[in-house]
Amino acid sequence: MAARSPNTPESRSSRRWLFIGLTVLALALLAWWQWPTSKSQPGDGATAEQAAQPGAGRRRGAGAPGMAPGPGGGGGFGGGFMGGPTPVRIAAASQGDFPVYYKALGTVTAMNTVNVRGRVDGQLVKLLFEEGQLVKAGAVLAVIDPRPFQVALQQAQGTLQENQAQLRNAELDLKRYKGLFEEDSIAKQTLDTQEALVNQYRGTIKGNEAAVAQARLNLDFTQVKAPISGRLGLRQVDAGNLVSSGDTTPLVVITQTQPISVSFTLPERDLPDVVEHYRSGQPMAVEAWDRGETRLQAEGVLHSLDNQIDTTTGTLKLKARFTNEKETLFPNQFVNVKLRADTLKNAVLVPTAAVQFGTDGSFVYVLDGDKKVHIRQLQIGPNDGERSVVLSGLKAGDRVVLEGTDRLRDGSEVEIVHDSDAVPASPVVELQGSDQTATKPAAREKPDA
Repeated sequence: MAARSPNTPESRSSRRWLFIGLTVLALALLAWWQWPTSKSQPGDGATAEQAAQPGAGRRRGAGAPGMAPGPGGGGGFGGGFMGGPTPVRIAAASQGDFPVYYKALGTVTAMNTVNVRGRVDGQLVKLLFEEGQLVKAGAVLAVIDPRPFQVALQQAQGTLQENQAQLRNAELDLKRYKGLFEEDSIAKQTLDTQEALVNQYRGTIKGNEAAVAQARLNLDFTQVKAPISGRLGLRQVDAGNLVSSGDTTPLVVITQTQPISVSFTLPERDLPDVVEHYRSGQPMAVEAWDRGETRLQAEGVLHSLDNQIDTTTGTLKLKARFTNEKETLFPNQFVNVKLRADTLKNAVLVPTAAVQFGTDGSFVYVLDGDKKVHIRQLQIGPNDGERSVVLSGLKAGDRVVLEGTDRLRDGSEVEIVHDSDAVPASPVVELQGSDQTATKPAAREKPDA
């Protein structure tokens, strides 16, 4: 066969594709070399000179960009079991009074609620109140057309006067008949008949006086008055309408909001402490918070307990009373109730974040000197989410590990990066009742003494 000429079309096509392939490979190598890599952080085992070299992280076997370093590498609390002391944050246990609260959902109820209606039939001619107004008992709120009742009163008074005149005439005749009977001029039957007539007129007068009183009372009812002191609601009926004593729609509603009550329930397991303090005569403070538990609405005291437990829910109904001076509570409003059940005196307090849970129960890592930590088993009482009461196993002043516990073991060496000794002296614990539906985590129950 004849040799292929280097200038044939097939040879030129092969050289072209070879050139393109080499160019693409060169660009790929250049892109790989110039690809940005994360600089080494202090503490990851690389010197500053190595970190400054291009591609140094990749040549040391660093992962792809964005991947977290393995155990023993990186910053923060990244000390490992083989990487020297573990960085930790420390907090000290404190001692102080610890108020214990039981928590439940409550409903605000007015002390008194009155639907104001007309007591006589007629046309509503005047409305003498403003919506939302605070009124006193006896204040005139509305006026019903009084003219028909004035006429009825005059008729009753006229009938009374007529019968009074007849009574006086009958009494005069009776006096004459008695004189004639003594003279034996008339029969005894005539005298008895006249006496009966006088008594009849006297009875009629009593009925006429009652009719006058009824007419005067109806006339007085044309002025619709407030039966209690309180705050008015919105107007339900306008002037000009006909009203009746049998109407289902009231003219306006009055609610007594000062003082005001809040009803709530507690599970029966929480009742012994509450009942003991209540029956001893000690006032038990109650707080009413809004739905989000971000704002304190009012403060009051426990006022009364129900006399039986609801068998369907296992709860007892309680009622607290609030002065409601600023009228921040409204009837039928839902509130979060916090009932102070007890105050633990001189309790040992520790941050809840430091408490760990294992197969043997609760424990903390206690700092032994400044280098090592040891496990300390605890008996934990109530908590408020931030602080927990330690019933046994710890004393005030002991320093415990607050952060960095995930890399610790009994006897581990540590390096303190932050020592937080500030522990509030009087935190508050909230114990949820069985009917609580708030989104905050439920606190532990108060242990039995």
